[in-house]
Amino acid sequence: MRSKSNPVFHLADAGEIAAGRTTDVYFARMLEVLEREGEDPRVAVEIRARSLPDGWPWALLAGVEEAGTLVGSAAPEVELRALPEGTPFRAGEPVVTVAGRYREFAALETPLLGLLCQASGIATAAARCRVAAGERTLLSFGARRMHPAITPMIERSAWLGGCDGVSAIAGADLLGIEPTGTMPHALVLCLGDTLRAARAFDDAFGDDTPTIVLIDTFQDEKFETLRVAEALGDRLDGVRFDTPGSRRGDFAALLRETRWELELRGHHAVRFYASGGIDPQTILDLNPVCDGYGVGTYISAARTVDFSLDIVEIEGRPVAKRGKRSGRKALLLCGACGSRTVVPAASDDSGLPCPTCGAPTRDTLRPVPDPPPPVEELRERVLAEVAGLPLGEAPT
Repeated sequence: MRSKSNPVFHLADAGEIAAGRTTDVYFARMLEVLEREGEDPRVAVEIRARSLPDGWPWALLAGVEEAGTLVGSAAPEVELRALPEGTPFRAGEPVVTVAGRYREFAALETPLLGLLCQASGIATAAARCRVAAGERTLLSFGARRMHPAITPMIERSAWLGGCDGVSAIAGADLLGIEPTGTMPHALVLCLGDTLRAARAFDDAFGDDTPTIVLIDTFQDEKFETLRVAEALGDRLDGVRFDTPGSRRGDFAALLRETRWELELRGHHAVRFYASGGIDPQTILDLNPVCDGYGVGTYISAARTVDFSLDIVEIEGRPVAKRGKRSGRKALLLCGACGSRTVVPAASDDSGLPCPTCGAPTRDTLRPVPDPPPPVEELRERVLAEVAGLPLGEAPT
């Protein structure tokens, strides 16, 4: 039966999620069996990804804030520990641990994983684009590819992962920033001419918003860019190439040719932006000729990080299913050499010697803070931590 609060859209509301209505039915049946048997063991579980999509050597953890909200509202007696939101992690490392009476939180497994898997995939895709783009502008343009109800989550995860701006209004509102965008093809089509659309946009918004003109609607990109640059002069901030794949050919060569013609005529400050089918490899290819990117599907429909949740301890005894390592664990980080090591958890994991260099380490799994830190603070740490990370496949 659908919620009365959402009679049209196929959505679960917050109450249904916290009540376990979005869980897999076998958890509900298990809980009924445990209740009939009079069993409610105290357990510890861990969440980790055995592998990462497409050979990524690292991923970015996101969704921790929502996970904390879910557990805090539905199972307040349960202990939740995690890597800080926005922390890079590797395959096999525990990123979240949950401990408490199992019947209190068993029905939360499905939504808990959903919150972490999708947000982490989006944040990682954004971070990979950030690494590829370097200091160039990076914008999230992909809200239209996904269900509109999750637009704020998509845009928050994209911004956390390193995007400089987001296009969807609700996502920008959540982040407390202004939405970012240029003009759609529809404006050029309705006005019938690229130059007329450029002038109309500049008249309406040019004093407050950079005038960046979509350049590929009707005619050759080079000649349309020259028309607009000659007409708008210094009021033209940039042009966006959203050239369809069937017309691109050598996309980088198209941008180089256009740049040549602009500079030959004295237009040295026009910035070039590319959108449409952009991913990290495209960004690397276009970096020599491009000033920024609008990335859509690669970020918003990113591969989810395939986290699993497994019991590793029951009533203080290490236990695990086949193929898993039993017992609670700590993820130790060495501040001296940067090594990361998964070890059995101790009562006090602070200061344990690094197995690589012997320096003191610290356990990176910490209680989830309430209230959570501001997302802009998390984003700044993400930008610092991913700057030197590789994009290539993990070593085998």
